[in-house]
Formats: sequence, structure tokens, C-alpha cells
Amino acid sequence: MKNKPPYPLSSVDNALRLIHMLRDEGELRLSDAADELGVGRSTAHRLLSMLVYRDFAVQDETSRTYLPGAALSAGPLNGQTRNQELRRLLMPHLERLCHQVDESVNLMVRVGTHTRFLATVEARQVLHVGDRQGTVLPAHESSGGKALLAELPDDHLAELYLRGPEPVLGEAEFGRLTRDVAQTRRCGYALNLEATEAGICAIGRVVRDSDGVAIAAMTISAPTVRFPAERIDPLAKALAATAARAGRDLPSGLG
Repeated sequence: MKNKPPYPLSSVDNALRLIHMLRDEGELRLSDAADELGVGRSTAHRLLSMLVYRDFAVQDETSRTYLPGAALSAGPLNGQTRNQELRRLLMPHLERLCHQVDESVNLMVRVGTHTRFLATVEARQVLHVGDRQGTVLPAHESSGGKALLAELPDDHLAELYLRGPEPVLGEAEFGRLTRDVAQTRRCGYALNLEATEAGICAIGRVVRDSDGVAIAAMTISAPTVRFPAERIDPLAKALAATAARAGRDLPSGLG
């Protein structure tokens, strides 16, 4: 039998109840959320805003209803010990790269058709991309995700996105993905030009262990106003040098 904690945190409990409602009902109106929780609309709005921020919910721009976010659909993150070790070993490299380029730097891994951020080092500039740790994004849209997808054989990509019982992408979208993957294989890095969030661009590259196995991706993300075409090459070179140094710190078998 589950007993209610003696000192419950109502705000935490309400947020978890909203997650249950999104999972079970598929969509949620602000008024319904407020009524269900017995709180004011402003309180319900603040709770839902935090769920949107952490990718447990998204808001439909037309109906203004809330829908389940990527964090509710992504699979479990296996290898927790390995991921903790990845963060420990690569954090110094993330910090040095952030200091070098003065933009936010991230570490992410792929989970099926999603990428999950393991760590972020935020830039010092006032206008910068904030902490993304724990965020889940579609792999075919994020720079790190595309860099990791480029490591897969074409048949594996098709099985993952096109040939399953419930295809993730249509033929046209999959065609764009294969072109992006081919470009990534040629140049060694992938770009996200406002594909996942307006006003934000990113460049990503895989990090390989000492066996040459790609086990994670490192990305640099910046406001679009600081991501002109002429900056891509120097950012790519800084990212490549950091990924190479970081890989030398990763033991074989970690992937």
C-alpha cells in the first residue's frame, strides 16, 4: 500500500498529476487543468509552462491546448552508469570549448529516434542558449542527432524511420534526412538551423572512443544572430579539435 508522504509538496504533486493527465488523455486545456487540480488558471499556467520548458508538454499554436511532449514519448535512457562516466570525462572538454567559442556547449546521446541532452555548459554572454540538460529532441532535427544518425547504415536508417509499423517520417521528410546525413558524412558535422527552436542554431559532431566508436555527440548552440554562414567553419574546426581531444580520454568499450 502506498501512503501519502507526511510532508507533501503540493506544487510537485500537481505537476506530476498534470503529466499523468497528458499521458492518459492526450491533450489538456488550461481550464481543465485548473479545475482538476483545484487551483487558479494562473497557477495551472505556471505549472504547464514548466512542463513545456522541460519537454513534458507542448502547446498547440492554434487550439492553445497542451499535448504530450517528447519527454513522454522517448524511450528509457539505458546505461546510466556509462552516461555518468561520459559526463565526468567530457565535462572539462565542454567547459574549455565553451570558454573558447563563448557559446553554450552540449553533450547528448541518441535514444532511438530522439536525442537526449546529458549536460550543458552555458555561455557567459547575456544573450545565450540556456541549460538543455534532460531535454529530448527529435534526432533528425537536432545537430547532434543528425551527426549520430550519420553513423548508421542507410538500411538501418530506413528501418528506424520509414519501414516500422508506425513510420516516423514520410517519404519526403525521410528524403531530406538522407540528404542531411550524406552531407554530414562528407563534412563531419551537422547543422540545426532553427529546426528545433526559432532563433537558435547549432552545430554538432560525434565523439568517438579509443576504438573509433561514436558514442555521443557534442554541439555548440548559439542565437541565430551570432550564427552567420562565415562563422560555421571556425566553429566546426573548434568542435572537431575538441571532439578529438575528448575521444582520447574515453576508454574502449564505453559505448
